[in-house]
Amino acid sequence: MDTTDSRINLVVIFGGQSAEHDVSCVTASHVLRAADPTKYRTIPVAISRTGEWCSPHLAELPQGGVNPQSIPARLEANGVPASQNIVQTSSHSAPTVVIPLIHGPLGEDGTLQGLLEMMGVAYVGSGVLSSALAMDKAMAKKVFAHEGIPQVRHISLRDDNMSPSSLQSVSDELGFPLFVKPANMGSSVGVSKVRDAAELQRGAALAATYDQWIVFEEAVTARELEVAVLGNRVPRASVVGEIVPGNDFYDYEDKYVTDSATLMIPASLTQEQSDEVRELALRAYEALRCEGMARVDFFFEENGRGFLCNEINTIPGFTPISMYPKMWEASGVGYSDLINELVAHAQERHSRRKLNTAH
Repeated sequence: MDTTDSRINLVVIFGGQSAEHDVSCVTASHVLRAADPTKYRTIPVAISRTGEWCSPHLAELPQGGVNPQSIPARLEANGVPASQNIVQTSSHSAPTVVIPLIHGPLGEDGTLQGLLEMMGVAYVGSGVLSSALAMDKAMAKKVFAHEGIPQVRHISLRDDNMSPSSLQSVSDELGFPLFVKPANMGSSVGVSKVRDAAELQRGAALAATYDQWIVFEEAVTARELEVAVLGNRVPRASVVGEIVPGNDFYDYEDKYVTDSATLMIPASLTQEQSDEVRELALRAYEALRCEGMARVDFFFEENGRGFLCNEINTIPGFTPISMYPKMWEASGVGYSDLINELVAHAQERHSRRKLNTAH
């Protein structure tokens, strides 16, 4: 390694063992290509679906839409062992910042963040607690309820408690249609919209293949809005975006395969409505102690309960056409500048954390 190179070592970790592996690979390819080479020495680190760490070449990463066949097989088996390289890189005279871009379990849920904390390196995004809370929809909803943040009616059950009688109680309380979700998953993986008891049983069984905790939510007739939040101790909210699903709901296929959803930035809202939902996004962000970045998703019942917080994504989609960077672009922060700001927030948070551990 060139000891005269003063650029920041930007380690981008992607892939992972969750069902969102492909999405993560595409996101990473865009970030690595957009990072300013005069500021950063980029170091891609891939984690295969079976958990191996490797150092692929940038040319091996996909640039287009998510297609499992487009992910090179050699990312699964070949490459140089890379997990120890992060520690070696961080001991170099130039600063090191890690961008974890692994969506879902074993990446977005606090596990990878805990490893990076133990390594003593700066990393982009929320810490262990907030990552775990935001990933676990059941626990996040408990925090939101405690903080008075409005949300849809819901019930959470553990997989071994999903008896016919408990599922009957769910449908009696929430009614049909309703949504069934694994508590710890993203990108709408394992989510079902169910309309009767038979579909409820099948949806619950599907969700239970992804997580031990299952969340049941009332279906609402509402607009789907999103707000991007950026920052640490004084976060700020972007303009509001709106998603009009192409399918029955905004599912995995709609997000990554057919690209049939309509994205509107800014959303058609009054100034008062925009201010209200942006303030709610900041409240939700701070309630879960998020830092760095997050995308906060809402339902908007225009003639009913108003804005209802759906969930927070602490590692949102980050391709140039993803909602998070597009909302910031509409707010005056371009893609490359957004990377720069996230790196700066990571360094600030790391310096602050070191003050608490230097004893």
